[in-house]
Amino acid sequence: ARILSQVQMAQADIEAQRGRVVGEVRLAAFPTAARGLFPAALAALRAGHPELRVRTTELEPEPGVRAVLRGDADLAIVLDWSNKRAPVPGGLERAHLLDDSADVALPAGHPLAGRDAVDLEDFADEEWVSWPEGEFCHDWLMFTLRSQGIEPRIGHFAGEHHTQLALVAAGLGVCVTPRLGRPVPEGVVFVPVRQKVRRHIYATWRADAGRRPSVRAVVAALRAAAEPLGS
Repeated sequence: ARILSQVQMAQADIEAQRGRVVGEVRLAAFPTAARGLFPAALAALRAGHPELRVRTTELEPEPGVRAVLRGDADLAIVLDWSNKRAPVPGGLERAHLLDDSADVALPAGHPLAGRDAVDLEDFADEEWVSWPEGEFCHDWLMFTLRSQGIEPRIGHFAGEHHTQLALVAAGLGVCVTPRLGRPVPEGVVFVPVRQKVRRHIYATWRADAGRRPSVRAVVAALRAAAEPLGS
């Protein structure tokens, strides 16, 4: 960790001495954040800082945090939920990007598909499509449903929202789907939840990397890309 800190400080000094945003930033994000934020943010960075190279990869939040802690990534986009927060490990800083509302995705022919809003309790007897076991979002779904007195019946596990929604479209269950980067397949209806289910989305980086103009530029671009998307 000490060697990594020294490297980060040296990179910050080099960038500052050059007086412009240069070098390389390795940026990780979970898939919906990559789909929803990367195009606008990366295009703005390319136009505004042509000497900066941003390398991106998709990583779920927990592996993303570990990559930043190890020094394998400079920045990661991560999340927690309004009713289930995630701690910030020591040595990391973070910046809030946006709050992302989530809806219940229903088959188009579902009896509740025409509602203006629903309660999670309305689906106590439904079969659910969930994120894979062991992922933070799966743990959140179990916690949230059980806090409403629902013992969830999980029929299918899928990490990608495209797959989850394809299963919903086929009438195989319902799922909670955030709005950021969400595909809109045929045969699926999205209905808001009265309890205001929200994800909090952040950029996180090592505290000793915060001096780097390149890191600050990427955070600023992500914030600008996120500004019109909050819900």
